[in-house]
Amino acid sequence: MKKTFRQRLWKLGRWFIGLFFLMLAFRLLYGYVGTESTYSIDNSSKFFLTLDNNNVRKNYASDKQLNFSSNASFASSQKYEKTATVQSKSSRFEKDVDSIKNLTELFKGVIQYEQNTGKKGDRQIQLFIGINPQKFDSFYTKIQDIGQIRSTEITKIDKTNEYQQLNAKKISLQKNLALLNDLKSRGGAISDYIQLHDKILQVEMQLQELGVELGNFDAENEFCTVKFSLFEGAAEQKIGLVRRIKVALEWTIKYYSILIFSLLGLAAFLFILLLIIDKLKVINHVTSKLNE
Repeated sequence: MKKTFRQRLWKLGRWFIGLFFLMLAFRLLYGYVGTESTYSIDNSSKFFLTLDNNNVRKNYASDKQLNFSSNASFASSQKYEKTATVQSKSSRFEKDVDSIKNLTELFKGVIQYEQNTGKKGDRQIQLFIGINPQKFDSFYTKIQDIGQIRSTEITKIDKTNEYQQLNAKKISLQKNLALLNDLKSRGGAISDYIQLHDKILQVEMQLQELGVELGNFDAENEFCTVKFSLFEGAAEQKIGLVRRIKVALEWTIKYYSILIFSLLGLAAFLFILLLIIDKLKVINHVTSKLNE
């Protein structure tokens, strides 16, 4: 009987030992393949999205393409918006900020927006940099040498239709303005003249606003955008195997203990519950006998 009990105990013990080493192996594996995310990167993405929807001018570029009609060929310009987003971390923040600005000057780029936040040891800088389309790829490659790159992304959006629609709207407004000015020269009642004058002012304001939008597409204003975020932080060091084992062992002991004590608590609760049920049966049995 003792032998049988020992065998059962040893079999149960092997299950618990196996569970411990399984949890340890899982934690070690997670340490190697688990990815860490930082709030700074997430906030940076939201920051850029907010700026895009607000006060930062859009940069556009153009590519010459040949389109063929039934009679002749003619050159047209494809308009597009090209944006690179680079997020980097630096342990020498001030030097790397200078490197970004020197690189921008070297490529004859323009810093169109700059925001600095945080205190020393936890600083951030967000930059919108306008770069000549022909130099964009070279600049994008070079800027990735600054700091420890966390993420990169390039997007290109065709803007040809938008550009053509703006031009069509401009032509329509110019025709409307010419017609209104022609009516103004014919004379008439003072009230009609005032209303006509107000309409002319409205059309002129619309043309001015349209001119600003079209101005972004002008050849002299052609840029591609590089959104660069630099976060200050200590240089990352590789984690050694001994430290990984130590961390994994501490985690395993902690959560293994919680699991074991939870199981013991559950077993104790079930045992007490069974005792109560058994006592109630005895009481019911005695009560029924007395009633007889």
